[in-house]
Amino acid sequence: MLKVLPFISTLFIVISAVFVAFGWNQIRRGNRRTHQKLMITGAVFALAFFLIYTGRTALIGNTSFGGPESVKLAYHLFLFFHIVLATAAGVFGLVTLYLAFRQRFAIHRKVGRWTATMWLITAPTGVIVYILLYLLYPGGTTKPVIDAIFGL
Repeated sequence: MLKVLPFISTLFIVISAVFVAFGWNQIRRGNRRTHQKLMITGAVFALAFFLIYTGRTALIGNTSFGGPESVKLAYHLFLFFHIVLATAAGVFGLVTLYLAFRQRFAIHRKVGRWTATMWLITAPTGVIVYILLYLLYPGGTTKPVIDAIFGL
């Protein structure tokens, strides 16, 4: 069960990013209604990721890096970059959705470009973290989140 939840949450992030990419494409083509549906669906998948991730973190903990010491520092720097970017993208995502629902489209358009760009970088970095943590190297022990992030 421990490895199933990370796979599902990573899959949800990828699905979310695919919807965001298609949604961005649709607004560039002038298809506002399709854009709205795709972006809301992407947001729902991002929320599902967040709920699974935070629930797993709170109830079980996070898996520490189990790879070689020579890669550990690079992994943790990459993980930190991913977490900061994902957090910023999540906050920007909420702001972007708020602006859309308030029909403040001029600023929504400006913020949305940054949000989509961050999200389309966050998703692949999340996949890389998953690959490093569960596929390329054997996962380490399950630890409290702060210990797993900083390699303690």
